[in-house]
Amino acid sequence: FWFHYVWITNSLMSNKKDLNTYKGLPWPALIPGILIKRYKRFLTDVKLNDGKIVTAHCPNTGSMKGCCESGRPVYLSFHDNPKRKLKYTWELIEMPTSLVGVNTLVPNRLVSESVKADVVPELTGYETVAREVKISAHSRIDLVLTAGRRKPCYVEIKNCTLVDNHIALFPDAVTARGLKHIDELVKLVRQGHRCVMFYFIQRMDAKVFKPADHIDPEYGRGLRRAVKGGLEILVYDVAIDLNGIKLNRKIPHEL
Repeated sequence: FWFHYVWITNSLMSNKKDLNTYKGLPWPALIPGILIKRYKRFLTDVKLNDGKIVTAHCPNTGSMKGCCESGRPVYLSFHDNPKRKLKYTWELIEMPTSLVGVNTLVPNRLVSESVKADVVPELTGYETVAREVKISAHSRIDLVLTAGRRKPCYVEIKNCTLVDNHIALFPDAVTARGLKHIDELVKLVRQGHRCVMFYFIQRMDAKVFKPADHIDPEYGRGLRRAVKGGLEILVYDVAIDLNGIKLNRKIPHEL
């Protein structure tokens, strides 16, 4: 009996999914270069290692404060799609203390895949994961998790790339849109739903998360009110290298 019990226990432990064993998302083939400048929000000039200067698409609508220094090493992907005007996409920048992911399409995809793989302890037990779900006439939510008769869990994902003295900060610019998302989640909480604000730190050098009150005090006040009303906060950083990216550690937050 004891042998049978030990065998079952070890078997269950060996099949347990966690972030340490989950591989995450691979990068496309990366092309190294040096950042010349970012401009008009979506355009980036980069000098490749062979001396060629290319204009790449910057898939990030934020200010990218703290991770947009000219002269820094960057990594691009190449897409030979005849419909694309810009063949290169800026994926990563190498800052002194960490690689930083630039592409804001990555957080939603990675969090969604991680939840589906059942490796985010706080978001386990759901059967379906839907992305970009319409919740009102003018709003969509990043993820909706459902399971049987349980009420849905609504998850809004925020990409965080600003880190100062090991403190991850969001937002990196005033964001009326971000405040609107908080208000939408508060409405859902009042209806009895579980709602989660998921801050995705796309770098590896943060020890704690805080709202960036010095940049957008209204956002910080709105977030604190929402948390008092039942909104949950989850903060994770990533393990990131030139091969791929995956969720890494749960980071504490201070409001």
